Amino acid sequence: MEPLLLFYFTLSFLLTAILYYKLRFTGDNAPPTYPVIGCLIAFYKNRHRLLSWYTDLLSVSTTQTVVIQRLGARRTVITANPLNVEYMLKTNFINFPKGKPFTEILKDFLGFGIFNVDGEMWHAQRKLASHQFTSRLLKEHVEITVKEAIKSKLFVLLDSFADDGVMVDLQEVLRRFGFDVVCKFVLGFDPLCLGGRGSFPGEVPILKAFDTAGMISARRGAIPISAVWKLKKLFEIGSEKVLKDSVNEIHEYIIELVHERKKELMMDKCNKNQDLLSKMMNDGLSEELIRDMLISFIMAGRDTTSAAMTWLFYALSQNADVERRLADEIQSKFNDEEVDSYKEMKYLQACICETMRLYPPVSWDSKHALHDDVLPDGTLVKAGDRVTYFPYGMGRMESIWGGDRLEFKPDRWFEHGHTPGVYGDILKDVSPYKYPVFHAGPRVCLGKGMANAQMSYVVSSIMKRYEIKAVGSEEALYLPSLTAHMNGGFNVLIRRRWRSSDATCQDKI
Repeated sequence: MEPLLLFYFTLSFLLTAILYYKLRFTGDNAPPTYPVIGCLIAFYKNRHRLLSWYTDLLSVSTTQTVVIQRLGARRTVITANPLNVEYMLKTNFINFPKGKPFTEILKDFLGFGIFNVDGEMWHAQRKLASHQFTSRLLKEHVEITVKEAIKSKLFVLLDSFADDGVMVDLQEVLRRFGFDVVCKFVLGFDPLCLGGRGSFPGEVPILKAFDTAGMISARRGAIPISAVWKLKKLFEIGSEKVLKDSVNEIHEYIIELVHERKKELMMDKCNKNQDLLSKMMNDGLSEELIRDMLISFIMAGRDTTSAAMTWLFYALSQNADVERRLADEIQSKFNDEEVDSYKEMKYLQACICETMRLYPPVSWDSKHALHDDVLPDGTLVKAGDRVTYFPYGMGRMESIWGGDRLEFKPDRWFEHGHTPGVYGDILKDVSPYKYPVFHAGPRVCLGKGMANAQMSYVVSSIMKRYEIKAVGSEEALYLPSLTAHMNGGFNVLIRRRWRSSDATCQDKI
């Protein structure tokens, strides 16, 4: 009889505990959560739509913060609250480094590069890299590297597509263009990934290696139980074997370039070379550290700008009035011989900002607390907790952007709205903690100015010369990786754009 009573007592206790946990952690603090397994069931069900799931949870939270606890993972605080973001990235920056759990996920790919380290190593790399992002060098980069790549390669390719009337994946074009440009800036080397007339040069192995390594590394963080990828890595099977092969290919590619530059430096041929690789070699950094830093900068410089431009052209294809107003501004204000002319195009700046609000190049970023803490909204953070701020979700919070948050409306970036044909409107000064697409605080993106200048010049150059017509009407899918991109690419038709007053020109598709 006693064993039976003990059984009933234990069962009642467990049921009560489960009910308590379910009630306690549903709502503001987390999805349905249970003893031992936490919210593993809900996480697994939503593993293919984590962005939307997190956004839904944050939208109904009174603090725009949720706490995720699940078997096989650290306690995770996810926030879309600007006050919390400012506290993490600035006010108490010292307590929220990236942390070993985060850097472990990306170590095989990014190694000890600037985006995957903390403390003195991060500070030293940032100080070195900052010399590459002066206003003078950025202007020279656009005037020389970007401008030349557009005229000698991008226009040639797009003209051929326009002449032949063939469909093209614009995302792939922009990603290849971005890779060529960033390699020239960082390495002083042009890999020539844009092809000749009417076609790409086929699959480019190094581009595929970067894409594969980034995709698999990002998936590590979304696996319900982290031990899975660690075991696959230990036995070198499945995706982890593919990751290792891709990383090895990237390492060999970069190191070969380093060795070539070393020979050139020894022959005293590159004293005037201003690329980042030459500066790092002159500072005596090890080959491994140079390699890791270069990989980080190539990833950031290629994917963030190409992703933002792809999504901008997509948004314009869905909003004809916005596209028409932007085209009018570019035709009136853009001068491809004056690279700073983009600064006068306020509507273009608003369109770029609005694009990155809805489709941020980096969907989320995580830190790990060193010590127990309390966020401004009252959320308790324990030492070792993963704390994630969420740009994708922040761009979709009604509390931040209002009831029309899901609409593409560049006008929201002006103090008093935008008047077509009037270009003296004042852009809003939006807090980077409300709009953290370039990070914020001490780790704010060094390349923010370069990215904005490059995107502005490239978009203006394309729109002044061509019309971009999307093929198909289905909604594009935002796919997060280390940097987000459009799933399946962005298929378009290219059409030459002529001024209506030019009667001698004929439109060609």
